[in-house]
Amino acid sequence: MHGEYAAVAAEAVLKAGAIQKARYGQKIKIRHKGVIDLVTEVDRACEDEIVATLRSRFPKHDIVTEETVLARTGARHVWFTDPLDGTTNFAHGYPFFCSSVALTIDGETVAGAVYDPLRDELYTGERGGGAHANGRRLSVSSCTELLQALLVTGFPYDLRSDLPGKLRLFNRFMGHAQAIRRDGSAALDLCSLAAGRIDAFWEEHLQPWDMLAGALMLEEAGGRVSKFDGTPLGLEAGDILASNGKLHALMLDVVRGVPSTLV
Repeated sequence: MHGEYAAVAAEAVLKAGAIQKARYGQKIKIRHKGVIDLVTEVDRACEDEIVATLRSRFPKHDIVTEETVLARTGARHVWFTDPLDGTTNFAHGYPFFCSSVALTIDGETVAGAVYDPLRDELYTGERGGGAHANGRRLSVSSCTELLQALLVTGFPYDLRSDLPGKLRLFNRFMGHAQAIRRDGSAALDLCSLAAGRIDAFWEEHLQPWDMLAGALMLEEAGGRVSKFDGTPLGLEAGDILASNGKLHALMLDVVRGVPSTLV
């Protein structure tokens, strides 16, 4: 049903990925939106390409993107895009970044695509139609114990404003998990979870363009995603708890502070 939308999302992220790959490792112009929050000329170029692609196909749809506030018309169809998720990684030459596009209809994410240009991995998903990476059907891991689980997280840009508070969950999960990684691209983290490469993910203060496409991949691959309180993710900025499904209740218990003897 949503195949056309997924195809256009894929087209958009592939175009953005081509820009990223061409400019990777080159000297680029960088501007600071905050003390450690960056935006580059590549972010802008990718955004322009994605917006142009979406508007050429669906001129009556609304678009929400990270770098530019675009006029909204109240359309039922709303695209969310992060043109370059992992900007800090890209700026430093660290090879973990992507472009991400998701479509919502009446508030539900129905199609999306995420592209990792350096690995040439294209993730696509359709509500009710599964999630794929380069045509291969995705499926989450079978891990059922946190002690055997590889977790991934991220930190907000205002980390330094309350370092003990922002590290609270990290320290708590360290006491339960086999290992924790911090890669710097929520969209790719969620796709890795959908692909069964990791077992769970959490992060605070994410924007919808960071997580909607990846969350769709995860759900279509058999995983589960929610807020920290277990309620549905929604379309607003906030926290996210994502897992292979089998670990979700255990992850929620850790977030809620349940003693380790009960987890």
